[in-house]
Amino acid sequence: MATCGSDQNSLQEQVEALKQQLAHMQKLTALGELVSTTTHEFNNVLMTIINYAKLGLRHKDAATREKAFDKILGASNRAARITNGILGMARNRSAAMESTDLKQIVEDTLLLLERELNKYHVTVEKQFQDVPLCSANANQIQQVLLNLLINARQAMPNGGRILIRLGHDSQSDMIELLVRDYGCGIPADKLPRIFEPFYTTKSGPDASGKGGTGLGLSLCRDIMEAHQGRIRVDSSVGKGTAFTLRIPATAKTPTPRGPAVIGLSTVPQADPPVSA
Repeated sequence: MATCGSDQNSLQEQVEALKQQLAHMQKLTALGELVSTTTHEFNNVLMTIINYAKLGLRHKDAATREKAFDKILGASNRAARITNGILGMARNRSAAMESTDLKQIVEDTLLLLERELNKYHVTVEKQFQDVPLCSANANQIQQVLLNLLINARQAMPNGGRILIRLGHDSQSDMIELLVRDYGCGIPADKLPRIFEPFYTTKSGPDASGKGGTGLGLSLCRDIMEAHQGRIRVDSSVGKGTAFTLRIPATAKTPTPRGPAVIGLSTVPQADPPVSA
């Protein structure tokens, strides 16, 4: 019996090690995609800096030079934010939770994906309330957001709209972050399985070359469990899909509980229509 128990412990350790490796692979895949996307955006920023530097050198009047300096400063700040976003994902941060500005994480993530969203004619509507800081690992939450936003973009191959809503439930002291697309939706028979490892609803790579590995949403669920949080999905074929993340606004003592997936529904949440 002791040997059996030892074997089970060893197996569990191997499973956990493999899960960590898969999570790391998913992170590297996301980094590769972002580097490819942001390289083009970074080139655009450099061209802005170069062109306005030339303008400032050609014209000697103070007004033109001041305008050139302002444009160069703005482009440089943008380049710094893009670089910091990529470096933030690439760093091997610890799993420690700290006070985190979720709104800033959303803004930084959208900046990294801005070129891809524009390329595929996807617009973003933001509905942000003033929310307190949350207890989170910023790097991991950004991974979740990247996954959900890329999925939302892929669900609308001909372009469309994404709604991002940020709010605070004062009674439970939980911050709620909703990411909703108005795309193809998930069939009811597939919805209960989307958080299973290696299960994917994607038939293959889309026009951008991105396919489905079945690891993204499974990783999102694991990250939310680690944050003592929850993830909910509501979807309807032809109407779209909404993912809602609930994250503690303050640090909480971990307590035994069930899975992080708290809801599966084939009816999208009643959101206001997104204006054109």
